[in-house]
Amino acid sequence: MSRKRPTVADLRAQKGKRQLPMLRIESLDEAAAAEAAGIEIGSVIPELCADPRFRDLAPGIFAMTGKEHLTAGTAEDYLRWCGNAIAGGADAVYCSGSFETVEYLAREHIPVVGHVGLVPARATWTGGYRAVGKTADSALELYRQVKAYEAAGAIAVEIEVVPAKVAEAISRRTSILLWSMGAGAGCDAQYLFACDILGETRGHIPRHAKVYRDFAREYDRLQQERIAAFQEFVADVDSGAFPEDRNLVPMPDPEFDRFMEALEKA
Repeated sequence: MSRKRPTVADLRAQKGKRQLPMLRIESLDEAAAAEAAGIEIGSVIPELCADPRFRDLAPGIFAMTGKEHLTAGTAEDYLRWCGNAIAGGADAVYCSGSFETVEYLAREHIPVVGHVGLVPARATWTGGYRAVGKTADSALELYRQVKAYEAAGAIAVEIEVVPAKVAEAISRRTSILLWSMGAGAGCDAQYLFACDILGETRGHIPRHAKVYRDFAREYDRLQQERIAAFQEFVADVDSGAFPEDRNLVPMPDPEFDRFMEALEKA
């Protein structure tokens, strides 16, 4: 029996009561696993969110998807894209644009999610890929940004790599949802990437991530098994061990004799 998918109103009613688990989901397998595990909010790549199989596999996940505003075209183009995303199964849209853009979308009743703190698309303005809000002035600026999102009509804000006590203080002073990625437990959701949880990430692992499995090692093992299987196939072809009789289509001897007689006459 599938879960009831939460609405915006349901999520708002949970504010300050508990934290919700949230995942970045990039494949149908991850979507199915997230549904089975009880993940409540998903940040879902657009191609997956638009796939009708996504909702079959993850009917109970509140799905946010997004498109970079710089590639969306005009404001009307962006609104049209957001409308199509909602019609296609998304529940909310991540917007990396200005507060004016957020307000424009929200006025048309698009549930919009903003982003503060370490925002990869805007990291150059905050000193690169590092924590934001470690000084009183920068923490106050984060608060002002969240309140600006609130005024613009956003339903939530992702707050990324911010001191936990700063994020908690801000969360208590806004009516919108704060979704924490590396910003502590004082917000309304805990957000991680599925690839980090599964140990698929190679190289640098973000400090805020927690690795629960080692899929990278398993993928490496499977790749070696794949190579070995291919090598065995090559050897069987070279030696004549493949194909065997069981791999071939049989033909009764009388029929083959008739065929050969006809072939000779032809």
